[in-house]
Amino acid sequence: MAIFTLEEARTLLPRVKEITQHSYEIVEELQTQLEATEHPQEVRRLEAQVHEALQRWAAAVQELGVEVKGLWLADFDSGDGYYYCWQLGEDDIEHFHRYETGFAGRRPITLLD
Repeated sequence: MAIFTLEEARTLLPRVKEITQHSYEIVEELQTQLEATEHPQEVRRLEAQVHEALQRWAAAVQELGVEVKGLWLADFDSGDGYYYCWQLGEDDIEHFHRYETGFAGRRPITLLD
C-alpha cells in the first residue's frame, strides 16, 4: 500500500468517496431485493451479488493504495505509525488511529498537531 500525507489523502478522498458511494448504492439495492424475496435460489444469487460488489469495492479502493479495514472504511497509511481514517458518510478525513488500535482507537486529526 502507499504512504500518504494528510494533504495527499484528502486530495484522493473524492475518488474514494465516489467509488464507495457507488458500491454502497449497489449493495443497498441488492439488500432491498434480498428482503423482498424468500425464494432460496434467488436469495443465494443476490447474496453472491452483494459479495461480488463488496469485493469489487475493496479492490478498487486498494488499487488507489488505500487500505480497506472494514465495511465502507478506508485507511490512508501515514507511514508514521498511524492511519488517516475515513468512513462512508464523513465529508472529510477528520480522524486517525494508530496501527495497533484500529477503528476503535479513532481520534480527531486535531490531536496530531
